[in-house]
Amino acid sequence: MNRISPPRSAQRVRSSAERPDAIADELRRYNDHLRDVRGLAAETRRNRCRIVGQFLRKKFAGGVVTMAKLRAVDIRRFIARQLGESPSHSAAAQVATALRSYLRYRIVCGDSVAGLSAAISSPVQWKLASLPRALKPDEVQQLLAALPYGRKPRRGYAIVRCALDMGLRAGEIANLSIDDIDWREGTVTLKGTKSRRQDILPLPMTTGQALADYLQHERPATASRALFLCRRELRDLPVTTHVIHNVIRRACQRAGLPGSGSHVLRHTLACRLVENGSSLKEVADVLRHRSLETTRIYAKLDTPNLAGVALPWPGSES
Repeated sequence: MNRISPPRSAQRVRSSAERPDAIADELRRYNDHLRDVRGLAAETRRNRCRIVGQFLRKKFAGGVVTMAKLRAVDIRRFIARQLGESPSHSAAAQVATALRSYLRYRIVCGDSVAGLSAAISSPVQWKLASLPRALKPDEVQQLLAALPYGRKPRRGYAIVRCALDMGLRAGEIANLSIDDIDWREGTVTLKGTKSRRQDILPLPMTTGQALADYLQHERPATASRALFLCRRELRDLPVTTHVIHNVIRRACQRAGLPGSGSHVLRHTLACRLVENGSSLKEVADVLRHRSLETTRIYAKLDTPNLAGVALPWPGSES
């Protein structure tokens, strides 16, 4: 009895599914390089691999990655298309940084692509030109008045307090463990931070009360030691950085503060410290900046001291 062969269309689909994805393999090797050699955090690696993946799939269309075929015009066209979709400075900077990082990786692999970096132009931005976006005191009260809310009100309120009272980044909040809180000493230990070090911060009373309320009345009983949990596929799993961003963003939207997020709450803490007379060194310590250069932007918010050094306007009476 003769065996009936599948139609050619089915054979093509099967062969396509069985064909290894060369670009996916390339991205895995690149991610390993960023993790093991560059020591970059998971969120940074994801962003860079996402951008590089878009670039490689556009150029090589799912085929073999051949760097000898790469031209400067390919890079310029990709950047132009990306900026057409997201023309913001931060988006442009991310694209440029990711492409430069990938070319450096290919140089380590032995490819002669150093000259292609000249095709990547960085977006122009004057240093310390802008003011940090922060909530005013009445907006802070407006935000807190809108909380708690939702299906997990105590969790959302505790997350907002961690960002507002301690200046924690979204990733730092997501990585918190029950074991990181020392209730007797009133401290929180941050591990695996952006600066790749361990920091111990004081736990403000308002934040501690919000965390205790969440732990006692809302956090599910589970073997997980992660502080903040979310329900997925009938399991309680640690929250991700994306979840933290969404919780804070939705809380701000509910309070009538669109465009605000976790980093705005971090800026709010820094601005409050400056207004209360804290030095830039003290602000840098609270925000855990590795360099005072990063903290200098907040000096522009110290209005009383700036007024003392301001020169009179030509032709004015003062």
